[in-house]
Amino acid sequence: MGKLSENKVFIDVISSIASIIAGLMVGFVVMYLINPRQAFIGMEIILRGGTYSGVKSLGNMIYYAVPLVLTGLSVAFAFKTGLFNIGAAGQLTMGAFVAVYIGVRWTGLGDISPFLHWGVAVIGAIIAGGIWGSIPGLLKAYRNVNEVVSAIMLNYVAMFANSILIKKYIYDAGRARAMDIALTAQTPTWGLDKIFIGSSINIGIFVAILVVIILHIILYYTTFGFELKAVGFNRNASKYAGMNEKRNIVLSMTISGAIAGLAGAMMFLVIGKNLIAENVIISQGFTGIAISLLGLNTPIGVLLAAIFYGSLLQGGFYIQLLDFKPEIIEIIIAVIIYFSALSLFLQKFVVNALKKKSAEEDKPKDPDIVPMEPDDDPKDAIEIIQEAREAKEDPKIDEEVMEKEVVEEVKITAPVSADLAKMNVVSLKALAKEKGVKGYSKLKKAELIEEIVKEGSDKSWVYLI
Repeated sequence: MGKLSENKVFIDVISSIASIIAGLMVGFVVMYLINPRQAFIGMEIILRGGTYSGVKSLGNMIYYAVPLVLTGLSVAFAFKTGLFNIGAAGQLTMGAFVAVYIGVRWTGLGDISPFLHWGVAVIGAIIAGGIWGSIPGLLKAYRNVNEVVSAIMLNYVAMFANSILIKKYIYDAGRARAMDIALTAQTPTWGLDKIFIGSSINIGIFVAILVVIILHIILYYTTFGFELKAVGFNRNASKYAGMNEKRNIVLSMTISGAIAGLAGAMMFLVIGKNLIAENVIISQGFTGIAISLLGLNTPIGVLLAAIFYGSLLQGGFYIQLLDFKPEIIEIIIAVIIYFSALSLFLQKFVVNALKKKSAEEDKPKDPDIVPMEPDDDPKDAIEIIQEAREAKEDPKIDEEVMEKEVVEEVKITAPVSADLAKMNVVSLKALAKEKGVKGYSKLKKAELIEEIVKEGSDKSWVYLI
């Protein structure tokens, strides 16, 4: 139990699964109230989702999941660095316009190579989204403007700018929408349309998976990713540690915006999908927030959450065969998000309770060490332990083991991520040695940790705990 209580991934996954089950249950209740006779059949269709109509529905599930994966990654990446990119919709919109503009006007690239035309359109979308995302990043870094406020405003700026630019440069007056892109700018299928016959699938899923892999490597296996997360945990502490927090904030929002811009390209670089010159914000940008939350703000989790969402969308399409509206899916997703947010609030108390219980069970029962009463001074307790050691020799323990156990116990007293704990292991080790940590396997851990945290409260590394 103690090990599971310290496994954040396990706790988060269980929370997400519980949220999904709760959302489906609420959706079923709503369906039952609307149409009791078809509620069970309707829920079966929803659960089958992308597999309901064979390879066609499976291919469409993947197709609709791609922009959701990318917008979810956009939001999640910013979340990891302590920023809330609520402007993914605007960044997606600007990326989509640039991609479609290149697809319509730069037809000469298609004469050289169809793949070149598509590739340039995608790169243009990435650049446009990145520039749009950098604006709230710059305002946050250099003027401390809340990124939520600036990003929301930029969503509306992008919406109106999109309408103006479409009408000026690529408007099809006869159809009241943007012109069709050239065939050479269409996202390739690489034969997937022959596997998933009748669906709209293309290589967008490969692009999305590639982005997932790249972001996972950046966040968890590079110094740059560590700095981004450190800035997210504590901007002042990372600055004190020598990191350029302003640069990292701008880069984070720029990368986040670039991913959203890529989502715009994947959405509209297809035949039959056109930009419309209307003052409407593209919904996939806001849906990415829900996908990010459900995917625990991790690249792999976002991928799975988006595919699940795509499956639900397909289920919502097919329940129209019964007496249900597809909006029932929106109700289910909304409930899942509400429960996800609630689980994040409740799991803190559950984890703390499990850790306390585990810590009590793991305390060594050593007759030579006098238990510390609640009112005892921690310094007195340390002196008692040292006197007990003088009366009985304790075996010394390897310093690496001592470091690991000190870090783990400090995490129980003052929860901290594993990365930041590693960053400060030198400071923890120094304080532990200062308190005479020898024969650490015989120590009553809670007493030592309480003293370390108390004595180190005025040290800079404590800001990271």
